[in-house]
Amino acid sequence: MIQAEAIAQVARDAFDDYHARFAAISRRARRRFGQRDWAGARADAAERLDLYDLCIDECRRRLAALLGLHAHDRTLWARVRDHYAASIEGAIDTELYKTFFNTLARRFFRTRGLDADIEFVALDIEPTDAITRPVARHSYAVSTSRPVDAFVRMLGDYRFDVPYAHLARCAAAIAVRLQDDLAHWGEHPVRSIELLDTVFYRERRAYLVGRVFGEHRFSPCVVALVNGDSGIRAEAVLTRRGDVAQLFGVSRSYFQADLPTVGDAVVFLRTLLPHKPVDELYTVLGRAKQGKTERYRSFFRYFHAHPAERLVPAEGTPGMVMAVFTLPGQPLVFKVIRDRFAWPKRTTPEEVQAQYERVFRLDRVGRLLDAQPFRYLRFPAARFDPALLRELRESCAASVVEDGDDVVLKLCYVQRRLRPLDLYLREQGAEARREAVLDYGQAIVDLARNDIFPGDMLLKNFGVSRHRRVVFYDYDEIRSVSELEFRDWPQATTYEEQVAAEPWFHVGPQDVFPERFGQFMGLPAPLLAALKSAHPGLFQPQWWRDLQAQLRDGQWPDTPPYPDSLRLA
Repeated sequence: MIQAEAIAQVARDAFDDYHARFAAISRRARRRFGQRDWAGARADAAERLDLYDLCIDECRRRLAALLGLHAHDRTLWARVRDHYAASIEGAIDTELYKTFFNTLARRFFRTRGLDADIEFVALDIEPTDAITRPVARHSYAVSTSRPVDAFVRMLGDYRFDVPYAHLARCAAAIAVRLQDDLAHWGEHPVRSIELLDTVFYRERRAYLVGRVFGEHRFSPCVVALVNGDSGIRAEAVLTRRGDVAQLFGVSRSYFQADLPTVGDAVVFLRTLLPHKPVDELYTVLGRAKQGKTERYRSFFRYFHAHPAERLVPAEGTPGMVMAVFTLPGQPLVFKVIRDRFAWPKRTTPEEVQAQYERVFRLDRVGRLLDAQPFRYLRFPAARFDPALLRELRESCAASVVEDGDDVVLKLCYVQRRLRPLDLYLREQGAEARREAVLDYGQAIVDLARNDIFPGDMLLKNFGVSRHRRVVFYDYDEIRSVSELEFRDWPQATTYEEQVAAEPWFHVGPQDVFPERFGQFMGLPAPLLAALKSAHPGLFQPQWWRDLQAQLRDGQWPDTPPYPDSLRLA
C-alpha cells in the first residue's frame, strides 16, 4: 500500500535538492565576479532560471513511478499534502516549500484555477507577516570626527579574491557621497550604517545592500562595486529610494544572492522599498515561481475585495498580436495571444510563446519588462467588460475556455502596467516629452549593446515607468543584433526608382536599414531631430556593424544600472 507520508517525503527531499542546487549556482557569482567571467555569469543565470522546472520534472517522474495507478488519486494527494505540511512546520521559507508542492500537484492534475482540496491555498495572508527572524547583517557606528574609518572597516568586512584597488580612497569617496546626499539631515547626517551580510551580484557588479541612519531617520544605502584592471573599487552609492527601486526593478535580470533565508531578506528589503510589491522582491531575488504565487495572491485578494470592478481593455493602441486587459485598481496587465495576426505580422502564436520564453532568459538590462506566464487563470465571466469578453471570444478562442459561469485562460502573460509611450508623449509638457524621447533612444541603444534588437520600434510598444524610465514590452519581433544585416539605403539612379512605391531592390529577411528608422517611429519632426542629435548612431548602418564586430569578439559593452551622476569621483 502506498504511504502518503513517504510520498510527502519524496516531495520534501526534491525541494531541498532544488534549494541546494539553487544556492550552489548563486555562490558561483563571487568567483565569476573575481575572475571577471561575465560569459560564465550569464550562463549561470540561464542555468538557474531552468532549474526549477528541471527539479519539478525530476520529482514528477519519481512520483509517477512510485504512485503508478494512484498518481491521480485525489484522496491520496490530500493526505500527502497534509503530511507534507507537517514535515515543513517550523522550516525556514515554508512558503517556498508550499509553492513547490503546488506546482507538483498542478502538473499531475493539470489544474484549472485553484484546487483547495490538494493545494496550499491562502489568498488572505501576507506571507512575510509571520517572518520575524532578523536577517544577518553588519552594523557600523560612524564617528563625526573620523567618518572614513567606519567605511574602511565596512569594506574590510567584504573581501573578495581580488584586492581593492585602494580601499582607503573608496571609503573616503563613500563617506563624501553620503555626506553630500544626506546633507539635508543636518551637519553630521550619518550616524551608522548596516548592510546585509549577503553580497548581491548581477551582470558585472557586486552590491552591498543596506541602510544608512541619521539621528531620527534612515535611508536605503547600496554600494556598487566593480572589478577593473587595477582591482575592486566602489563605483557608486545609491541612497534615493527611486534609484534603489530601479536597481530592484521588474525590467532587470535577477540577482545572484546566496541568502540563508529568502523571506527574511524580502522583509528587510521592504523597509528600504515599502512600495515595492512582495511578489516583485521574490522575483528579483531569483524566486520567480514564488513571485508568481505572491502576485496571484495579491491580485485575487484585491479582485475579491472589489466585486464591482471590471476587467477592461488596457489603454493604448490595440495590438495585432496580443489582446491586453487590466483591472483598473491593480498595476498589472494581462496579455493573451490572438489566434491570427493581421498583415504585416508573419509570426505564429507558437513563435510568440518562444519569444517570451527567450526574453525570460535574456539579460534585460533595465529595458525589457518581466513577463510572467500564467496557465489556466480562472475569472468569473461577469467580471469582464462585455466588449472585452467579446474580443477574447472572437480573436483569442484558442486560449479561452468557458466553464460554466467562468472564463479560463489557457495561457496569458502578466506584466507590470506602464504608461504607453505614445500616450505619455501626448499628455506631457515639452521638456518631459523630450526627456522621454531621449530615453527611448537610450533604451534601444542599451538593448542593442546587449545583442537585442527590438524589431518593432513603434512608440506604442514602449512604456514609461513611474520613475520616467522607458521600457520595451512587446516581444514578438525581437531579434539578435548579431544575426541581422545592417545595410545602407541604396540611392536611386533612375526616375522610376525614385517614384517607386515599393523598394526597387532586393530586401532579404535579415536586412535592416537604420537610415529609415525615423519613418517608423512616429515622432514629430522636432523630437525626431532631438533623438538623432542625441543618438546619431541609431540611424547609421556603420554604428550597428561596428557593434556587431564587438559582440562577435566577446566585447559586450557595459550597461550600468544607474546614471553617471551617481558614480563616485
